[in-house]
Amino acid sequence: MTFARFMELALYHPEHGYYAVRDDQPTRTGDFLTAPETHSIFGRAVARQLDDLWQSIGSPGLFSLVEYGAGTGALALDLLRGLATEGSGLVAAIRYRPVEISAARERAIMSRLEEGGFGEHLGAPAGSVGCILANEFLDALPVHRVVRADGQLRELLVDWRDGHFAELRAVPSTSALAARLAAEGVKLAEGQRAEICLALDGWAADVSRQVERGYVLLIDYGHPAADLYAPTRRDGTLRAYTAHRVHADPFASVGRQDLTAHVDLTAVEQALEGQGWRGLGQTSQAEFLVAVGIDEVLRSVQGDPATTAEQYLALRSSLVRMLDPRAMGGFRVLLFGGGVPDGMPRGFGYKIPARS
Repeated sequence: MTFARFMELALYHPEHGYYAVRDDQPTRTGDFLTAPETHSIFGRAVARQLDDLWQSIGSPGLFSLVEYGAGTGALALDLLRGLATEGSGLVAAIRYRPVEISAARERAIMSRLEEGGFGEHLGAPAGSVGCILANEFLDALPVHRVVRADGQLRELLVDWRDGHFAELRAVPSTSALAARLAAEGVKLAEGQRAEICLALDGWAADVSRQVERGYVLLIDYGHPAADLYAPTRRDGTLRAYTAHRVHADPFASVGRQDLTAHVDLTAVEQALEGQGWRGLGQTSQAEFLVAVGIDEVLRSVQGDPATTAEQYLALRSSLVRMLDPRAMGGFRVLLFGGGVPDGMPRGFGYKIPARS
């Protein structure tokens, strides 16, 4: 089978996949921390950007927020709490809906929000005005694996030999793989491996069904095609995560480890532009957080009498990781719009000064 199919089953099989809804199944949180799980301040920062986007389109009375890969619902809950804490008018207009691998996962997230006091904010209608949100979602979409061998593009399929999964080089299963590389002006070096995510096109089409007019806000680790497929990345970017350990063997603990690959930002742009979305801004997570006023949020938390010294120190530690360009701070933040005004969004107008 193709590696994309293998990855799909390993991650999303309803009974045996890594993200399956089972009490004894590990979660992504247990294998590495995403920004929302590091501290609630991340959600408050994203809330500020959403408030800015809502105001930029005239503060409509209904504003849908559709989150892909909502996980435990941590980001949504922190975001809604952030809007309420800062007195944003958006909190009354927003309607939230998660998009997850199963209806059970979506119900669990919505139950958590209900328990948190935000039940009236659930149920974003499809095809409305609003924003698509995806934080560390695209990196887990299934990818095909390829290699350039003897001057030809070959696909790395998954075989079963002697009781173990193994690689099998073969003629590409679809011409779309070579077409994607050609469209991006990429020619792999001899012996170079790479990942290609063809699922981006289907995802972009689904995005357009979810929100008719508004924004797409993406946060993930990735690179433009020229960097992602540079000869220096001879082994590709596919990685497996388990128990906060990273390695490169996708066959080590099938169904018990997360699999990710760095996002092809060029392909993301092309897929969304093909659906009528246009790029409005792109920056790093560190620059995004500074631009939306993370320092103001930090001072607000520090000045809250309910904040203990231990909580504040934990917040400072989490924030360092979110801003560190060698860690989460280097993630890319992209914003796309459809049927919205021109102008520089709040989170995309700051650049970290270059070191002399």
